[in-house]
Amino acid sequence: MKKKVLATVLATAMVAGCLAGCGGNDASSAPATDAAPAEDAAPAEDAAPAEDAAPAEDAAPAEDTAAADAADPVATLIANTTGSVAMTVWASEEDQDVTTKLLDEFKATYPDVTFEITLGAESESTAKDTVLTDVEAAADVYAFADDQINELVQAGALQEVAAHYTYDVAAENASGAVEAATVDGKLYAYPMTADNGYFMFYDSSVFTADDVQSLEKMIEVAEAAGKKIAMDISNGWYIYAFFQGAGLELTLNDDGLTNTCGWNGAGGTDVAQAILDLTASNVLVDMGDEDMATQIAEGNVVACVNGTWRAETAAEAWGDNYAACKLPTFNVAGKDCQMSSYSGYKLVGVNPHSANIGWAMLLAEFLTNEAAQTARFEARGLGPANLAAASSDAVQSNPAIAALAAQAAYATPQRVGGNFWSPAETLGQILASGNPDGTDLQELLDTTVEGITAPVE
Repeated sequence: MKKKVLATVLATAMVAGCLAGCGGNDASSAPATDAAPAEDAAPAEDAAPAEDAAPAEDAAPAEDTAAADAADPVATLIANTTGSVAMTVWASEEDQDVTTKLLDEFKATYPDVTFEITLGAESESTAKDTVLTDVEAAADVYAFADDQINELVQAGALQEVAAHYTYDVAAENASGAVEAATVDGKLYAYPMTADNGYFMFYDSSVFTADDVQSLEKMIEVAEAAGKKIAMDISNGWYIYAFFQGAGLELTLNDDGLTNTCGWNGAGGTDVAQAILDLTASNVLVDMGDEDMATQIAEGNVVACVNGTWRAETAAEAWGDNYAACKLPTFNVAGKDCQMSSYSGYKLVGVNPHSANIGWAMLLAEFLTNEAAQTARFEARGLGPANLAAASSDAVQSNPAIAALAAQAAYATPQRVGGNFWSPAETLGQILASGNPDGTDLQELLDTTVEGITAPVE
């Protein structure tokens, strides 16, 4: 689509405001079905390219966002609109039904405007790759996983949320979600969910609420029952829980591509030994998501570290005994450390190349407001980022969502460069299998960190 002429600069932008283990951190991703994007909607008839248009990343909101400083911003936006408003929206395959209903409600909310809205299917997990293939041809409004935000901003694929029409995005969503939607102090997206993290599921007929406070105690109880506890240890997303929980941090550098990692620093070998000790009994087992679902259903696994997408599996298998809680502590060189985790959010962004920036921003607000987030929870069990929606009795009584909220105090947003995953996976495989080659643990960690921190070619 073509960028609309920036005829009017926003005069007064409304403010859109925008934890801890042994070390401590500040107080993140469910598999999504890949789907091909739908055809892009044609740009609005009055959208002509500007001769001296500014780059997308430097663009002020277009003329239809000048309404944001008006007494009635929506009315002003409507008054500034001539002809039909064409927009394309991308949502995941799983979110098509909910999004379709929300789009119908959006059109009904503004009956004086003719909308031509095309809904396409695009997984949040692959949105970045599809958008960056051709930013100008991408959807006006699209959902994506929060760990993609840095690259999207760098590519000029996200409109800054410098104005709001119906509510203050930063004020009405959880601080962690707002942080995940922010780059260099600027808000670039609208929080949609706050449930893309992991915690502990368990069968309460096997474990008491006290048992699940300690991973060592859980292993003792499960071993006595002849059952297993599952965790995808050979996955960097999960093994992070041990090292971050012990205060050994992993951070993304300012270039948005490379990492700084302290896993081979003081105490690193103690964490590695702790993982070896935990898996030595063969009660805590390294297991992937699909195998985990099968083993839960067959009754072999009675506790697991996983996310909300496995809640239904656990609930069906354990019935009234289905329970969930924050991750437990684990012992590192004689000291109990709270396991950390990645927190993850799904966000909605607006393409700065949209021919109808103001309407795209208003639509993004609508698709992520309190009512919309409540609708997603009711339809799909997705945890709201919206504070009011998250505080409802229905959300608070959901075991998985409540456990995720409890774990949030020990979670950090997933911000990591691509060179992290393979070395972390290899490390997890070696430790989960008992370090069969007897590699010196310091050497093992040094090699891992060398790979994690390697420059991007």
